[in-house]
Amino acid sequence: MTGPVERESRRAVNARKRISRRPSRLGTRAGTAGGPDRAREPGAGFPGLLARVWERARAAGAAGGPRAAVGVLLDLDGHVPAEVQLRALGTAEEAAFAALWGLGWRDGPEGPVPSYEREGEGEGKGEGDGDAPVFTGELALATTGRIVMRCPAQAPLDRRELVGGVLRVPWSPAAARAYRDAMERAAVRTARAVADCREWLDRQGEKGRDELLEQAMEAALRTAPFVLYQEHRQYTNFRDQNTLIGKTLWPGHPDCALSSLQGLPLEHWSDGDVQLLVCLTLLIRSAGPGRVEEANGTQLSLDHVAAMLERVRRVYAAVPGGPAVAPAATRGVEDLHALAEALGTRRRHAMGRIQLYREIHGALMHKTERAATPTAGVRQLDADVSALLAARLPLAGGTLAELGGSAAAAPEWLARPHGDFGTGLESLVYETVTAAAEVFRSDFTMSRGMRSLPALIRGLQTESWAEVCDWDITHYFCCVVPRPEALGHFGDSAATLADAAWAMSARMQYNSWHFVPGNLPRDPAVVARDHFVPPTIPDIAFFSDQHHHGHVTNKVRYSIRSPQAVDVLGRTFNGFVDLRLLRCAGTPFAEQDVLGAQRVSRFVARATTLAAGLAADGVPLEVTAFDAGWHWRTIAGADANAPGPGPGPAGAAR
Repeated sequence: MTGPVERESRRAVNARKRISRRPSRLGTRAGTAGGPDRAREPGAGFPGLLARVWERARAAGAAGGPRAAVGVLLDLDGHVPAEVQLRALGTAEEAAFAALWGLGWRDGPEGPVPSYEREGEGEGKGEGDGDAPVFTGELALATTGRIVMRCPAQAPLDRRELVGGVLRVPWSPAAARAYRDAMERAAVRTARAVADCREWLDRQGEKGRDELLEQAMEAALRTAPFVLYQEHRQYTNFRDQNTLIGKTLWPGHPDCALSSLQGLPLEHWSDGDVQLLVCLTLLIRSAGPGRVEEANGTQLSLDHVAAMLERVRRVYAAVPGGPAVAPAATRGVEDLHALAEALGTRRRHAMGRIQLYREIHGALMHKTERAATPTAGVRQLDADVSALLAARLPLAGGTLAELGGSAAAAPEWLARPHGDFGTGLESLVYETVTAAAEVFRSDFTMSRGMRSLPALIRGLQTESWAEVCDWDITHYFCCVVPRPEALGHFGDSAATLADAAWAMSARMQYNSWHFVPGNLPRDPAVVARDHFVPPTIPDIAFFSDQHHHGHVTNKVRYSIRSPQAVDVLGRTFNGFVDLRLLRCAGTPFAEQDVLGAQRVSRFVARATTLAAGLAADGVPLEVTAFDAGWHWRTIAGADANAPGPGPGPAGAAR
């Protein structure tokens, strides 16, 4: 007769948690190091970037005048599209850019799209008409990354909010007149938009407005941070003073701009508040909460949202089949709302026919949804990865789809030992990640998932939502494989490389932990649990080594994330697995790499779905690899049972 299972005591659990899991310190007591292993490199991160951009702008301005400095500031010296900075300008700065240099984003030749230099409004238009200046303004870079200006009738810029000093900008009489006219037009445009927003919100009634506020707050809570602007007022749940719920402000917090509006009569709402809620509503209706991230770093107004929705409409118009979506008849709220809802429907149609993805510019956290166009290069990436996998796994086929079909024909091996792993699933994940690293030439490649599919299946069968939500990150795994070339980015130290890989692995475990509840029913335990809406489309990022501390420390400059859904007991879990490709320097990834990564991650997702089917049939299947010790052994080539030697040369990365 088997006796009762002894549970680990609380003291033992706490003692285990005090043991370091960092590969180079396995087995040692956590928190006993004399100091950090690595200090952030001087000039790393966003403040360092802004300081360098400002120095470049100052030098350009000294050589070529304010217009030359503007050229550097608009794209942060090649780090963001100029459109983002133009759309971040407040009303006065926008009018100044048009009056002085003929730069703007409104009324391009094809409608409401950016037009950076209009015909007849050449370079330096307001600086060189021969008349003596009537005003000397200021041009500067704010610590948020936005361009700011001192325009006529304004006070000097607050130096505490600037990266460096200011550049003086002379205003000619013609520029001053053009600025005045632009400001008058903007005042009429803004008054009309605010009135329209108020009327639309009034028609919703108090109950309808509260529902819209709840929808907007849920979006803020369940997606990545926002940084949005109404003139110079910042709405954010990122690092500055938070004004939206998120990691810092809880739902209902009085400092949240949205929470504070609940129950407040509409006549007491500010003009910025009414535009904020209407614009957030339009964005969410067009694609869910993720669309709000596409406004990151820009002004949030009806005109800006109208331009974004029109750009999206054109992207979707290129998708074959389905009913066409007409442009909005006007920039009124009702017409934009109808367009947003039509785009939401069209997007669901498009996702089954083309590959949508998001392009991320890390410096300003701005995202843009695009549609990918496959080329022969994607098929070559597929063939190259497939050739490596066919040689390393008991599968046959010349493409990833064929290899997936081979696995589906005889999936039992996924639960049996294979190679150095306890299960074929672990071997498949590792070999796929390794093959992708070789073919895509990424410095780090990784794939994440859940350690115990049987445990998840039991949770689904018994509807134990609270139990699933209570699992910590150790219930998830992430296999991280660096290429040998990555050593050069970490001082040629395999120990440091192993620590970096494990930091990435732990973060990806957190991401799995953060996404899984978003696929569960809205049980009270699920709603109360911190989680994000699971991702459904891939993204490609440029200069991600700016804000996220882990990205800065571990040099995550260029990346691709390719999430995939997995079917578990008839329930679709979006974002359950993914493939990530990272480069620390060199050439950024391209659109074809995104499509290639999608094929690879789809192969891993198919294998994971097959493994879940085996687990549902009662086949034991647990992932035990890819912990700290595994990363130490495979990267540093050392004995994981002994404490790590600390940072320094130790073995070679495979």
